[in-house]
Amino acid sequence: MKSIRFIMIGGFLGAGKTTIIGRLAKRLVDSGQKVGIVTNDQAYGLVDTESLRAQGFEVGEVPGACFCCKFDDLIDTAQKLSADEAPDVILTEPVGSCTDLVATVIEPLRHLHGDRYEIAPLAVLFKPEHGQKILRGEPNVGFSPKAAYIFLKQIEEADIVVLNKIDKLSDEQLAELTQLVEERFPDKQLLAISAREGRGLAELAEALDAPRTSRTEAMEVDYDVYAEGEAELGWLNCSVRITSRGEEFSLDEVLMELTQALGRSLADAGAEVAHLKLFGQADNVPAVTNLVATGAEAELSLAAEIRTAEAELIVNARVATDPEQLAAVVEQQVARLAESRGLEHEITGLQHFRPGRPVPTHRMG
Repeated sequence: MKSIRFIMIGGFLGAGKTTIIGRLAKRLVDSGQKVGIVTNDQAYGLVDTESLRAQGFEVGEVPGACFCCKFDDLIDTAQKLSADEAPDVILTEPVGSCTDLVATVIEPLRHLHGDRYEIAPLAVLFKPEHGQKILRGEPNVGFSPKAAYIFLKQIEEADIVVLNKIDKLSDEQLAELTQLVEERFPDKQLLAISAREGRGLAELAEALDAPRTSRTEAMEVDYDVYAEGEAELGWLNCSVRITSRGEEFSLDEVLMELTQALGRSLADAGAEVAHLKLFGQADNVPAVTNLVATGAEAELSLAAEIRTAEAELIVNARVATDPEQLAAVVEQQVARLAESRGLEHEITGLQHFRPGRPVPTHRMG
């Protein structure tokens, strides 16, 4: 039985994990390798899964909790991807508010399934929008110190720290971020990339192809602080069906308009966005928008460039606010958009909550 290369790409909410996984998967497929992808979320109905499937990849999903708390589901999902023909590589994307992945996922995988999986170094994407403020020690980063604790722990356990979104940074900003990371985490391999443009992708692929050195001790993690930091975030997933009463509408314009309206409304409420991601599809043509911080600009990361009379949307929101307030904002803004554009709308599968305390299946080190 051949071994499968197991690659995990971590990083905080909105760091660009899905984009880089899609690019890495395409690179691997173009080189003749068979690739499977496993996504992960606290809830059901994940934009990342639909986005990657729309790109033609085979994707399994582990919903309902982090990989660490659903380790057996991760293994089962990976095995299902291997049902017909074992992939050469499995790319995995953990929940963006999760840390302690080495002790709770990677080491258990090595110990329990090392004959099946060849484990790559853990790459963690560094999100500039919040990371720069956190490493500077600025008082107003939008999150409490407990949520910032998770961000820093993710970097601490990384084998490779990947400074993403360099296309949005000036040379001075990139130099400062590099210095901040090197001063705080001097032992890390550091790469700078643009997931959106593909810059630095070859260097990242080469780093992930290297053997991973096993660690003898688990990283120290205060699970009380970790749990409270995760619980600071309101989590919301839902589906929305919109239908025109008259003329067809631009799917891209509707997605961007809703994303921008949600961002403005949450900013007015003093709620810090960790990640707001919308997926839309009509006639099997997808579109995706992102907002990764309060005050940032919404982005159309995947354009459909079509007009349609009806579409299915998925809304994923992770925001430092009360989940009830988050649900009210989403329902209100969807209704306003529909009214202004003469659309019928129906919201289904609405889930809104604070993540529960992480209880790993295994913890080794």
